[in-house]
Amino acid sequence: MKIVTYNVNGLRAAIKKDWLGWLKEVDADVICLQEIKATPDQILEIPLLEAMGYEHYWYPAQKKGYSGTAIFTRISPTHVAYGCGHEDYDFEGRIIRADFEDLSVISTYFPSGTTGDVRQDFKYRYLADFQDYSDKLLLEKPNLVVCGDYNICHRAIDIHNPKSNANTSGFLPKEREWMENFINSGYVDSFRHMNPEPHNYTWWSYRAGSRAKNLGWRIDYNMVSKPLESRIKQAQILNQAVHSDHCPVMTEII
Repeated sequence: MKIVTYNVNGLRAAIKKDWLGWLKEVDADVICLQEIKATPDQILEIPLLEAMGYEHYWYPAQKKGYSGTAIFTRISPTHVAYGCGHEDYDFEGRIIRADFEDLSVISTYFPSGTTGDVRQDFKYRYLADFQDYSDKLLLEKPNLVVCGDYNICHRAIDIHNPKSNANTSGFLPKEREWMENFINSGYVDSFRHMNPEPHNYTWWSYRAGSRAKNLGWRIDYNMVSKPLESRIKQAQILNQAVHSDHCPVMTEII
């Protein structure tokens, strides 16, 4: 199963940049999207998506043009779960899960704290509640892949300028500690597991030519639960995709 996570920063805008052409080329079985900023009735290209063999499951935010997640899959799920039971997060469409025969896949969009203390506190609450959600889910679904934009760089290798961003949301000590604890609670960072090299990022600011200079952050992950570790065949950052300020990350599970 080839699984891709992609924060598209607005699916309608990405489609205008030939996102569907890219989707056909990448040939993924499951696509986990974040920040879709759309509802399915706003996507005129759905028949083209279906013609490529994808079923599509959407969890948009209640607020129009904001947040939201989706899963597109060529393998029919046995069950799709929308949300995590927390009203504040479900209002923003932050978690959707598809269960398949031998594993489950989550698409999640972690909050950003860059706009100030109120949202940073909201992010910390989400981290705590997501850990609790994960702990319980792993007991029920031990073969789990948690895909998404975590809005956190785990270690210094995951950000181009760790010193100057030491007090920046997304690289705060408390956030990084949470990420370390989350991984230790039963996960493998699939990309880092296969790729120890530095200078691999998934998000770049639109300012100052950051992407061309590769001044980025690695904040998008496919976290694979420990029972699936031996089944990780490959993991890649697909940085040639330019539909968003993020790029997709692919993990193949055999």
